[in-house]
Amino acid sequence: MPIQHAVLALLEDGPSYGYQLRQRFEEAIGPQWGRLNIGHLYQTLERLSRDGLVTSERVPGDVRPDRKVFELNDAGREELAQWLQQPAERSGGYRDELFFKLLVASRKGADAVAGVVSRQRAYQLGQLRTLSELHQDNAAQPLVKLLIDAARLHNEADIGLLDLAYDARDALAKAAADSKVAAQEERQSAVS
Repeated sequence: MPIQHAVLALLEDGPSYGYQLRQRFEEAIGPQWGRLNIGHLYQTLERLSRDGLVTSERVPGDVRPDRKVFELNDAGREELAQWLQQPAERSGGYRDELFFKLLVASRKGADAVAGVVSRQRAYQLGQLRTLSELHQDNAAQPLVKLLIDAARLHNEADIGLLDLAYDARDALAKAAADSKVAAQEERQSAVS
């Protein structure tokens, strides 16, 4: 997920160097997002600089090494304003490891599908408990609470998907078996 617009927004508050931006980003978003990779952040800052959306300068340090400080410019402000006007779109389709697990399990039969669903359901329920605790711990931070609510809704949707997969386990296994047979027949006819 690109973070360049979040970085531009943080730079609206004033010039900053990478580690400051990472700290401000993590404070703003909270624990649900996870740690921001500093290398990825610096790559993003360099790309924003190359694209003319921020400026940078080296600031000498008294005790510490020199720091590269980045500042939002007018082009960056305009990019941020334009981006904010556009709807958020999911890119690259709907990719989820769970679907690959269901694909593999369906090729092994309905019981394998049921096993994947059972283990994943237990995991999702554990996630919901953790999210509930995080929600309480971050009650004073509305943006963090909103992100936690989004994660909770995703988990609840995943549980709904697991229910559908469990109900369809026989059909999934049959479709996978039929596909195997069709592929085998196709290979045999290609050899003949």
